[in-house]
Amino acid sequence: MLSERRDEVLARWVAEVADTVRGRITERELRRELEELYEIVTRHAAEGPGGTAADELRPVLADLSRSRARQGFTPTETAVSVFALKQAVFSILDGADADAQVYREFVLFSSVLDDLGLHTFETFVATREQVIADQTESLLELSTPVVKLWDGIVAVPLIGTLDSARTQVVMETLLQTLVDTGSGYAVIDITGVAAVDTEVAQHLLKTVVAARLMGAECVISGIRPQIAHTIVTLGIEFADIVTKATLADALAYVLRHSGVEVVNRGQA
Repeated sequence: MLSERRDEVLARWVAEVADTVRGRITERELRRELEELYEIVTRHAAEGPGGTAADELRPVLADLSRSRARQGFTPTETAVSVFALKQAVFSILDGADADAQVYREFVLFSSVLDDLGLHTFETFVATREQVIADQTESLLELSTPVVKLWDGIVAVPLIGTLDSARTQVVMETLLQTLVDTGSGYAVIDITGVAAVDTEVAQHLLKTVVAARLMGAECVISGIRPQIAHTIVTLGIEFADIVTKATLADALAYVLRHSGVEVVNRGQA
């Protein structure tokens, strides 16, 4: 029946799936995807579990799942692309003179599609998780830039919340920049950090210690009154780490200690 009534079944299948993906993929693209899948499913039904079509199905479905995940489809919308074939086949069987044997075969066919649908769902979820992980890593890299302020001076402007993962990225990026530029001073600006608690302070201290091991002196700037009060209340000790209220104060400090004299010619 899948072979003899191919066009009819395929048309109903496309119609079923089109309702769930409307506006995000053209009907021509959808039909091309489902036609390829339909040919393999038909061969699989004819050959049985031991045929070559069975080995082709999962890679094709995996490619379909990965494509849909990157296009922003939901897992349900992706799985429907497989499950809807059951409805298309059943609607034709229901209108024909089908005997008990045909319906038994349909149950077996449905079981195969259920397995393929679950494989599609699992592949979709794995792909989406990878996409999210890649995006998170990219955001971490973008949110922790290291900029060169002067010869031998770099700065790390931090914004938002510091956690272990982000601190690790900050540390690695800062150390690599110190090596690449040969800088002896690093300014860590926390003006954009919403709050400083014990954990955040520990992350900052670890970054400063790591930079010192590379031979660079660190200055922490952006210590607002609220943050200063919190640090004192929590009893956090910054030891001999230099802290400044603003990035400008920190820059003036490192310039002075690096032997650079800034002259305001407007007041000369």
